[in-house]
Amino acid sequence: MKFYILTDLEGVSGTDSFTQTRTNDSGPEGKGPSMKQLAREVNACAEGIRAVYPDAVIDVWDGHGSGGIFPEDLVGCDYQRDYRPHCGQLAGYAAMLFVGQHAMAGTIDAPLCHTYSSRDILYYRLNGVFIGEFGARALLAGVQGVPTIFLSGDDKAALEAQMFVPEIETAVTKFGKGFESAVHIDADESCRIIREGAERAVRRMDEIAPFTRITAPYTFEARYYRPFWKEGVKEQGARVYVDDYTYRVETDDIFKLPF
Repeated sequence: MKFYILTDLEGVSGTDSFTQTRTNDSGPEGKGPSMKQLAREVNACAEGIRAVYPDAVIDVWDGHGSGGIFPEDLVGCDYQRDYRPHCGQLAGYAAMLFVGQHAMAGTIDAPLCHTYSSRDILYYRLNGVFIGEFGARALLAGVQGVPTIFLSGDDKAALEAQMFVPEIETAVTKFGKGFESAVHIDADESCRIIREGAERAVRRMDEIAPFTRITAPYTFEARYYRPFWKEGVKEQGARVYVDDYTYRVETDDIFKLPF
């Protein structure tokens, strides 16, 4: 039995400032404690999986832009770092799980919320639905027949996951009070509830259908905080530019969308 854990850094317990997640802001030392905690939470998730399937193969994708995991901290998991390995390559996995996830950009009181780029992207919208990293990646998995069964992260990220996948199991590591403010679960307690939540999710995974509710043809829209550089725009032939801040892509192939 194979499982895919997709990770990010902003959703772990104890992290509520971008200086704890960005190498350029604080250097590797500044985000080191968050990375250590992420590995602990991933290992806890893996323990939950193996409580049901002791011989499970578990692949872990480091989905944080500047790197979120020290590979040597993972226990019994295969570390992956290639960009977007989950797109079109999930055949054979029983399920996908999220660890360390944050909410989409624009979510009220959601700590460190953003959509792919915290510095650049105002929103993504797909077929008229505002969508963040969870929804986009759950859909990419879903069209490949893989259910998304678990998410750990802040309370707003958990609510977002339940909006797209109502049956999903979640583990809340912190309660958001603002863009860079949260009340955190103790780090050890966070690992405990992640381990228990992942185990429940695996035991229930036959009850959780792959997320496929957004269907082709796809109309994708992205809006940015700052205007596009005009010379760069000319080189993006697949995109239709609505204005200086917004572009659209229309396609029947979800794997041609830029998320």
